[in-house]
Amino acid sequence: MKALPLAVLLLASGSALADDAALLKCRTITDVGARVACYDAIPVGVAKPAAAAAVAAPAAKPEENFGLEAVKQREAQPKSVQSTIVGEFAGWGPGTQIRLANGQVWRIVDGSEAVLPRRSDVKVSIERNMFGTIFLRVDGTNNSAKVRRVQ
Repeated sequence: MKALPLAVLLLASGSALADDAALLKCRTITDVGARVACYDAIPVGVAKPAAAAAVAAPAAKPEENFGLEAVKQREAQPKSVQSTIVGEFAGWGPGTQIRLANGQVWRIVDGSEAVLPRRSDVKVSIERNMFGTIFLRVDGTNNSAKVRRVQ
C-alpha cells in the first residue's frame, strides 16, 4: 500500500501536460481505485489546440524571468553620466562621499585613495563596466574608484 502514493506522484508529475480540468475531476473521486483509473484515463502529452492553449496559458511565471531584472534594468539605463564636482576637489579616500553638480551623491566603496592637484569644478564621469560595476573617473587623470550611489 506504500507504493500507491509513489504511483500517484509519478502520475501527477507525468501529467504535467495533461488537461487541468481532468486532473481536478479526478481529485474529487474518493474511491482510491476509481481515482487511479481516472488518472490513468487522462491523455498525457496531447497538445491542446492553439487557441485553447493561448487562453489557458498563464502569464509568464516569475521563475522564468529570475535574474533578468538587473539585465533589463541595465539595458534601459545609460552607460555613463557626465557631471562636475562643484567647488574645490583634491582627491578621495575610502568611504568618501562625492556630491556632483547634478545632485547625485556617490560613495567610494573600494577602499582606494587618490591625492590629486587641487582643482575647482572638476569634470567626472560615472561609468558602468560590462559586469555592472560602477566607477568614478576624474577627467584629466588616470584615477578611478569603484562607487555606489548614495543619493
